[in-house]
Amino acid sequence: MGHIDLPELETEDTLELQFQQLSLPQFCVSILESAVPLLRTGSRQVIIRVLELLTEDMTLIGEAISTDIWDDSSLFGIDMKEKLLLVLGALGETMCYHKSSISLEQPEVMLVHHRMAFISISLFAVRLLQTLLPVEKASEFLSEPMSTALFLLSLDMPISLEYPNIHEAVVAYLEQLNSENYSIYKRTAEAVYSIECTCNFLSDIGKEGEKNLLELVELADQALRSFSYHQHFPLIKEIISICSKIWKSAQASPLLQGESQKVLLHMLSHPLPRVKAETYHCCLEITKECLGVHNVTKPVSSLCNGIHFLLHPKVLYEISVFGIQEPESEQVNTAAKAILLYLLQGRLMMTALTWNKFIESLCPVIPILQGYADTEDPLGNCILLLSKASSDTEEMLPCTTRLKSMLRLLLVKKPSVRSLALKLLAFHLTSEEGADTKRPLIDARVLSRVTDLFIGKKPIELRLDDRRELVIKLETVEKVYEIFTSDDVDLVLRKSAAEQLAVIMQDIKMHAVVKKLCLIDKIIEYLNECVSQDGKVVECLVQPCLTLLRKVLCGDPVMRVSLSQQSSLLTVLFRVSLIFHEDCSVVTEVGALFCLLLFDEVSRMDMWSVNPSNKPSLPSVFSLPVSVFRRYHLPVHVIGHHAVSPYSIVLPLSADCLALKPVSDMLRIAWNLSWYHGSDNLLKQMNSETKTQEILDALKLSTEDILTLKITHMASGLQDCLHSIVQAATHREVRAAVTRMSFYLLNDRLSLKGCPGPCGVTLKSLAWHTALNRFLQVLPACTEDEKLLIDIIHFLNKLIKEQRKNSSLELLNWILELLLRHSANPLLDLLVLTESQAREETDDIRTAVRQQLQKELIALFDTLLLNFMEVTDRKCSELLYVFQTQLALKLLQCLKVTDAPHFYGLPSLERTLRGMANLTAFPGWSSHSPLTKPLDICVKYLSGLLEVITSFYVERGGNAMSFMGKGVTKSTILCLLHLSHEMMAQAGSLEWMSLWFLPLGSHSEEHIPTQQGLAWLIPLWVDRDPEVRFTSLGLGSALTTLETGCVALANSCQNISGGLWGTVVNILLDQSECSMVRREAAFILQNLLVIPMPTEIIKDYTWQGPCVHDEDSGLSLIGKPALQALLYHCHFYEHLNQMVKHCYLGRCMFDLNFSAFDRNSESNDLNGLDDSFKFWRAPSRTSQDRDPSSLSTSETTVAPSLGSTEFQPLVQSTTLLPEASHDQFVAQGHQESTSPRPPHDSSLSAPLPKLCVFVTPSLLSAMCSLLDNLLTIAPRDTAKAFRQAHLIELLCSIADATLIQTCVQELRALLPSSPPAEHTQAQVSFLLEYLSSLSRLLQSCLLVEPDLVIQDELVKPLITNIIGILTICTKDVLDKELISAFYHTWTHLFNLLAMLLRKAGAITLPFVTVALAKHWTAAIDMFCTCAGLSATCPALYTASLQFLSVLLTEEAKGHLQAKSKTHLCCSPTVASLLDDSQENQKSLEQLSDVILQCYEGKSSKDILKRVAANALMSLLAVSRRAQKHALKANLIDNCMEQMKHINAQLNLDSLRPGKAALKKKEDGVIKELSIAMQLLRNCLYQNEECKEAALEAHLVPVLHSLWPWILMDDSLMQISLQLLCVYTANFPNGCSSLCWSSCGQHPVQATHRGAVSNSLMLCILKLASQMPLENTTVQQMVFMLLSNLALSHDCKGVIQKSNFLQNFLSLALPKGGNKHLSNLTILWLKLLLNISSGEDGQQMILRLDGCLDLLTEMSKYKHKSSPLLPLLIFHNVCFSPANKPKILANEKVITVLAACLESENQNAQRIGAAALWALIYNYQKAKTALKSPSVKRRVDEAYSLAKKTFPNSEANPLNAYYLKCLENLVQLLNSS
Repeated sequence: MGHIDLPELETEDTLELQFQQLSLPQFCVSILESAVPLLRTGSRQVIIRVLELLTEDMTLIGEAISTDIWDDSSLFGIDMKEKLLLVLGALGETMCYHKSSISLEQPEVMLVHHRMAFISISLFAVRLLQTLLPVEKASEFLSEPMSTALFLLSLDMPISLEYPNIHEAVVAYLEQLNSENYSIYKRTAEAVYSIECTCNFLSDIGKEGEKNLLELVELADQALRSFSYHQHFPLIKEIISICSKIWKSAQASPLLQGESQKVLLHMLSHPLPRVKAETYHCCLEITKECLGVHNVTKPVSSLCNGIHFLLHPKVLYEISVFGIQEPESEQVNTAAKAILLYLLQGRLMMTALTWNKFIESLCPVIPILQGYADTEDPLGNCILLLSKASSDTEEMLPCTTRLKSMLRLLLVKKPSVRSLALKLLAFHLTSEEGADTKRPLIDARVLSRVTDLFIGKKPIELRLDDRRELVIKLETVEKVYEIFTSDDVDLVLRKSAAEQLAVIMQDIKMHAVVKKLCLIDKIIEYLNECVSQDGKVVECLVQPCLTLLRKVLCGDPVMRVSLSQQSSLLTVLFRVSLIFHEDCSVVTEVGALFCLLLFDEVSRMDMWSVNPSNKPSLPSVFSLPVSVFRRYHLPVHVIGHHAVSPYSIVLPLSADCLALKPVSDMLRIAWNLSWYHGSDNLLKQMNSETKTQEILDALKLSTEDILTLKITHMASGLQDCLHSIVQAATHREVRAAVTRMSFYLLNDRLSLKGCPGPCGVTLKSLAWHTALNRFLQVLPACTEDEKLLIDIIHFLNKLIKEQRKNSSLELLNWILELLLRHSANPLLDLLVLTESQAREETDDIRTAVRQQLQKELIALFDTLLLNFMEVTDRKCSELLYVFQTQLALKLLQCLKVTDAPHFYGLPSLERTLRGMANLTAFPGWSSHSPLTKPLDICVKYLSGLLEVITSFYVERGGNAMSFMGKGVTKSTILCLLHLSHEMMAQAGSLEWMSLWFLPLGSHSEEHIPTQQGLAWLIPLWVDRDPEVRFTSLGLGSALTTLETGCVALANSCQNISGGLWGTVVNILLDQSECSMVRREAAFILQNLLVIPMPTEIIKDYTWQGPCVHDEDSGLSLIGKPALQALLYHCHFYEHLNQMVKHCYLGRCMFDLNFSAFDRNSESNDLNGLDDSFKFWRAPSRTSQDRDPSSLSTSETTVAPSLGSTEFQPLVQSTTLLPEASHDQFVAQGHQESTSPRPPHDSSLSAPLPKLCVFVTPSLLSAMCSLLDNLLTIAPRDTAKAFRQAHLIELLCSIADATLIQTCVQELRALLPSSPPAEHTQAQVSFLLEYLSSLSRLLQSCLLVEPDLVIQDELVKPLITNIIGILTICTKDVLDKELISAFYHTWTHLFNLLAMLLRKAGAITLPFVTVALAKHWTAAIDMFCTCAGLSATCPALYTASLQFLSVLLTEEAKGHLQAKSKTHLCCSPTVASLLDDSQENQKSLEQLSDVILQCYEGKSSKDILKRVAANALMSLLAVSRRAQKHALKANLIDNCMEQMKHINAQLNLDSLRPGKAALKKKEDGVIKELSIAMQLLRNCLYQNEECKEAALEAHLVPVLHSLWPWILMDDSLMQISLQLLCVYTANFPNGCSSLCWSSCGQHPVQATHRGAVSNSLMLCILKLASQMPLENTTVQQMVFMLLSNLALSHDCKGVIQKSNFLQNFLSLALPKGGNKHLSNLTILWLKLLLNISSGEDGQQMILRLDGCLDLLTEMSKYKHKSSPLLPLLIFHNVCFSPANKPKILANEKVITVLAACLESENQNAQRIGAAALWALIYNYQKAKTALKSPSVKRRVDEAYSLAKKTFPNSEANPLNAYYLKCLENLVQLLNSS
């Protein structure tokens, strides 16, 4: 480069660089173009490395290039297509090259090389095709080389077995590419299947035991198709034997018989003559065996059943038609005749059943057999015997069948046979019934003339017309028919009509008309009349009648069948032919009719088909088998059929196909694989010396075949590799074996998607660790050793990567133990060069090898670290921790060596730093060294990393003037980021922030004292690499979690315009910046806001906060005012508003497929960064107690990104800002030296953007956390800003449950078309993180200003979304970190819902219940899941149960408030969901069980027990079903036992000394007792069944025994009184139980009731008497309990005997101007009211001296809640006759009651009227007393007024009752 100035290098043309830059598709294709030609090399190493590169490239291609490229007509698209097609063509040629190179002419090593290369390249090629080219477009684009290669691949049998999914893809492409080759493949595959069936059949037939005959028959049928190849003829005999066996049995199913018959027919008609001959021979042998002469001495038995398989019309038809006259094989011909002869002559050897079966099967075939009738031939003679009617054979054939056979013989070509037929017919005609009355008379003269009667010279054409339209009208046909059939018409006219009908019947459509008119019956009638003695008259009608009959029968198969069975018609026709023997036309017509009727059986083709249709076939043209033409002289022309057997099969492969080498190779291997039942057995057999198979030479495997099978079969191939390694004598052999193992690993990856491949599975079962151990336990002594070690480490690295998702603990433990050996540790030692090795670095080759070795080692260690993230095994984890620290120390040494003064090895340095970055991402990586303290290791790391930053970055002006690789900077800053978190964890209380400081200024300024600080970090914030910016800001956010970090960072930014606050705010609001960078800026601001800041300048105050200075006014602000000014000046909230509006929730912000080819896009953001975080993984060992949302992204490991989040296709109308604006934050004193570009704007103002830039949910998560802190610092101002910017509404609108549900469904059921799981998991994680941050912000808003959140239009969708997210089923989600994210988010959402209910239950409760009702089952499952996480996620456990408790409590409150209102809410309630529906019963029981287990399964000291108790209390309070379930679960008994245990414990502890310890222990026990009583209270609430259970469990005695302890604690007293109130409400037995006595700790029911000195009732009365006035709550509870008890007769007795009521008389009335009764007085009045409900209680009240007077006085005073209590007591007392005198004697009472009638209170009026009516009723003295003018006047006036006021009293029952009382009073007072 010479002396070019550095700034000149940086003057770059951005647009020019963009045009020179390769797009991702271009980059991928260029790799293909360069790498694919290398696949033809002879080096294994080159091929495997190239294929590994291409496999990675293919992954990128899948993301970068769309299949739509094939439709792209742009120049760019055309160029890409051409390049891709060239690459695919080259791949095809390479595949063909390696396939053709596999021959025996080459050494075995080369054969292995070419075979392995062919397999792997083929797998890659197919995967590439699947990625790039849709199958349907293959024929349009793929070239011939690839087509040929795919054809060869499709016929490669070992590959199809080992990689079936690849094979399927190959066949799919081949089908589209080349139909001829595909046809060859399909036929070969069919033959292969047939071969498999053959071998399986032979294997199964040889097995002992019962066999599945149907399966055997199916296998046999398939086996017939491959005979042309394997020619294994013993198979035929086995199949025939099976068929015979099946038909022997009478119990065989028709299906089995039918299938076996098909097989037999296929064999009898097989295309191969040898197969056919062997089949006939086997059938003949069985026939001889069953029917031979040697059986004549044996009694007739079932032996003949063996031929039943032949006794079927179809089988006999095949033998008769094709077997007897087989032209090509004399063997078949002879055997067929012999079989038929044995059958025809074997009647004496057959049972009657078998013979009848034979004759029945033979009848349809007789028309064929009779063609072979011959007087001189044995078989022909036997056939003739069938037609003879002698005494011996008269039962051989049915009568009609025999007649037809005789007539049929007249058509045979041999005259001798015809002469015999005439004799037989003459005998038949003469013996016919009524023969004397019929013409002609049969004599020798007549017969001698008709020997050749039907041997005509002009055959008739049997053809009908089928016109589309009717030529003749139907009416005309009917009229002609009437003329023909009419007896009144002359014969001439009838003949003419018949001739016309004959012409008309030529059209088959006209047949339907005449069939309806019974034409055939009329014709037969005419024929019968003709043969009669007087028949000469109608002879003129015979010829047209015969023509008519022929045409009708020709078109009607059904009529043919019917008439062929009428022997009388056949005889008549024969007589007609004899009468007209000289009339050729008549004789020919009769002959034609005989052809139709006598050969009808063999004319129906469907009868002889293999699979006859159940549906009747349509009328077809009459046709006959070709063999009939050959053997008969027919008087008609008909179409022939069955020239070839209908049962003949078509063989899949022709001789030409079999001659193709790939086809023959495939069939040969298929035969051997099938014969030995798989590759494993075959290879075992090949390795053994025994040879058991006698087969054709063509079927024997060649050496090449065996080698191909061994190599392709992965298990044997790996075993072979292992054997080679063990037996190897040279490095080369070991390297070759290891490379081959790498090929197998690569094949795994190429052939499978995401699941462990067979290679990894096989390796687990092989002892390969031992084989490789010897190479890994020693240091390499030479370059060859190092090369070998490189290959082994490379293999191990690939193996661990492939097994990452299904890690082998054995493998991981082995590697870790190897790495952590005590004696020698070669692998770790190799990372650092020794002095001798450093001296050898002059050798370039050795240096390159050693660097490659170090590269592979670091790659292996990186893979190990990443792989261990999923490990849960304890031993493995412990080994890993030690390995991490050991590796950390070694890498530290590498860093020092790499940074040696004599050499700057940037690649080595970058590798080391990348390894350090991967290592330091694990928490605790420094804490497992026995010799070095963790903090010391961290400090050394910090020193080395800061030295790298100083040397290569800071002092060289950042990357503007640094020539180091950007990977060094990126890895270094990432290490520092991880290191900051490790130092936080390890430093404890030690001060460590100062260790991060570096001196500010240049070394040239030595006279200026250096200042320590973090200024070195600031330039990294504006680095050109967005990942460096992001990571360095993450480091800033990590350091600012400590106050010292905030102060140091702020001090380091003093020289920058705007300082730290302005810098970070500008980065945050920079629209051209990517979201992940801005997110870290938000975290820094969030951390800065944590430290309290002043509102004014305070001297010597460490943290002043932001500082703003207005140059115009000279005004300066610091702290909170400055912060508000800064936010206002930067339009912070307006920016935030825009961010929220442009948040993108999708998985990928850009479309690679589109943008890759979009050359018209004006401004793709080339400097952006993909914010999809595709390669982010949070540390797996994050402690449970830390809040993940509080961690910045600095705790994650970052891998290189793929692209930008802000690509043009989604931002069509905007142009993004250039990158240069990042340099505006550089210190002003160093601007020129740091960056050649001036800043665009040095002010702090961030104007609102005019462009739309999308942001991610992650950035908004950070913004929510920042807003949360702002709300804490300045609540009012921030809340006001929220309202003005509508931020809360916008932020809530982003929450989308549906999107998360969709993503989770994708994860639960990953499809091949689904995006990678990691991408979906990342998307869900970020959405959940946003929801967590939002929920915390909303909680803060609810605390500061609830109105911001509580709005109907905001709350309803928010709650709906929250419930939707809470009810997402995560059951099948396997990623632990994602599950943890869900749990964390659910925790915050539960807390938010609980706070919403607490703050605004009336508004939010209906929305919550409606949302829960929609997802009720899922909600219950969710609650159960959360409740089961008390051990692993206590925060979620607590939040979920607290929400449930708050929900039920708020609903219960709302229900109580609704009782006083008239309207009812129609929305569902949780109580109704729990109790009303029968469907929800199981879910409720499930929930109750889980909460009960949570409560009972925890110790009393566990704070989580209280959480479960609160939820259980709330559930029991609202749900009757929950109470019932708790009763079944023995909750009441358990609580009682717990209370007894607590009582015993308290009594025991009270006897021990030590007051302080006792008091502390008592507090815990009291809390436990309180919970137990509250649970009992809620369980008993309004549930009589539970109260009965409590009664049986002795609740009251237990409480009585605890009473001394209860008296000591007011809260406990309140709870116990509540429990008793609930227990005694509407439960008389419970009330009475309080009166029972109890003794000691084991109370029993007393045998008596009443005033017992030792009862809880007395304790309560005593408490009520002595209760101080200040404890109003307990006082109120006591009187409420007494009010319940006062309704019980037993309790009233105790109250009376205890003189408790005397305390009422001592109550003081209000004095002075106070007109209201005290609360205590009201409680007493309520008690007395309940007492007065019974007569005994009324007596108790009246016995109190002065009680009525006191009540009278009290009635004058008012009380808000109960103003009429005294009146109600008077009302009750007046109803008892015994009390009336005392009431009447007290004038004050009467006055009060009478005064009620004039009261303004309607209730008082009703009470007074009812009391007076009750008093006067049936009591004469009262009538007299109340007739006083004052009382009577009041009554009359009240009655008069009431009638006016309530004219329609029936509408209100109370008014009606009031009128009734007054009416009765008036009547009684007016009566005498």
